[in-house]
Amino acid sequence: MSITVFDDLDTLYKKSADLFVDLSQKAIKKQGHFSVALSGGSSPKNIFKLLATEAYASQIDWANVYFFWVDERWVALNDDKSNAKMTIETLLDKVPVNKSHIFPMYKDGVEPQKYAEEYEAQIRAILGDNGIFDFILLGMGDDGHTASLFPGEAVLDEKQKWVDAYYLKPQEMFRITLTAPIINKAENILVIAFGESKKHALNEVLNGEYNPKLYPLQLIERNEGFRFFTDEKAKG
Repeated sequence: MSITVFDDLDTLYKKSADLFVDLSQKAIKKQGHFSVALSGGSSPKNIFKLLATEAYASQIDWANVYFFWVDERWVALNDDKSNAKMTIETLLDKVPVNKSHIFPMYKDGVEPQKYAEEYEAQIRAILGDNGIFDFILLGMGDDGHTASLFPGEAVLDEKQKWVDAYYLKPQEMFRITLTAPIINKAENILVIAFGESKKHALNEVLNGEYNPKLYPLQLIERNEGFRFFTDEKAKG
């Protein structure tokens, strides 16, 4: 595991984009494709905007990248709350991706739990039964959650399913998410968490007692491919 503390967010975004380029080139050279699971939110949005610029986009063999999502609110793809919508608008519509390599975490006319099963089948169709992503981009909420793995929810105990969906009462909506078992299989994981509001949870996740029911990001194993990008305000 490595933790990098940045003085400014522009550098954090740049180094994140640099990592995406580097890992994509290595994976495609090795096996002919690069599989990623992406997060939503403002932090990834700024990274995606960078990747869409000519300086970065020209370095990536986009036709051989497979795009999945880490989690999603169960809303239509044209809803402003959709992580997929944000990614498509800021990145995927601006680079020469293979449209058949894009797997949004939502489908009209299907129950979220049923689509969780379909989504796992889509992952298996691309990654095989090992389910090893080349790269997963995660964030962390002020409460220590990551993906849609929220404190106190039953999904934290999932050991078999790669994808799960459930109703999150505090938000009064369904969420669909990758689970800890498949996230932990990934070759490379980058967690981005910065700002004063993250300080308490970040300290607990990194230095506190192991209590993933309260700080779910602790479920993600800190192996060799685990990287944490943060700033002085959050790290303290």
